[in-house]
Amino acid sequence: MSMVYLDFGGVLSPPITELFEAYERKTGIAPAALRWAMARVAADLGVAPLAPIELAMLPEAEWVDRLHAALRERDPGIDLSRSEREFGAQWFAGHDVNPPVRQLVFDLRARGHRVGILTNNVVEWEPVWRRMVDLDDAVDHIVDSCRVGVRKPDPAIFDLARERAGVPAEECVLVDDLAENCAAAIAAGWRAVRFVDAAQAIAELNARLDERSPVSVAVTGERA
Repeated sequence: MSMVYLDFGGVLSPPITELFEAYERKTGIAPAALRWAMARVAADLGVAPLAPIELAMLPEAEWVDRLHAALRERDPGIDLSRSEREFGAQWFAGHDVNPPVRQLVFDLRARGHRVGILTNNVVEWEPVWRRMVDLDDAVDHIVDSCRVGVRKPDPAIFDLARERAGVPAEECVLVDDLAENCAAAIAAGWRAVRFVDAAQAIAELNARLDERSPVSVAVTGERA
């Protein structure tokens, strides 16, 4: 049977755009400004946006301090008083797991498949998101970028996840909202489903589990 790896952000979690919009309501920081600041902090370190915390290069509090500094550089009059240094707790507050995707874990296991979570995530956010999805006892493996030192779409993380599963690459399937991650999985010999919504992804995943050839995806998609 196959090993199915689900992404967290945008798959088990609400859509990334929804999270950005909710954060704006909490803090007053517009998504475009926050994305710009994330990119600016990452550029200073020569890495992709979010890599500084998803690879544990910076602790969360220092990353937030750098975000605030970048935001003030962009707009000296910006009000950051509602933006907390415990970014992850504030970011996910008020949000729940995507129910049909969580249920998918149990449905897959009932059909004899193994299930894991393959996520680009943050050390300090771990208690928040793992409590949010409440799947520690239901999944076979959790492969988290901040713990293994490599992040999607780097080919190395797919090799590591496959090794942990102990199955051939063609038996691994990724469900992810970013096309670049799906493309990287396919390049590693996996099958992949680009997540748009739960009904579409579950239907496509069932099709992938009945075949042995990867789905083609365009290498496009937005990174948070």
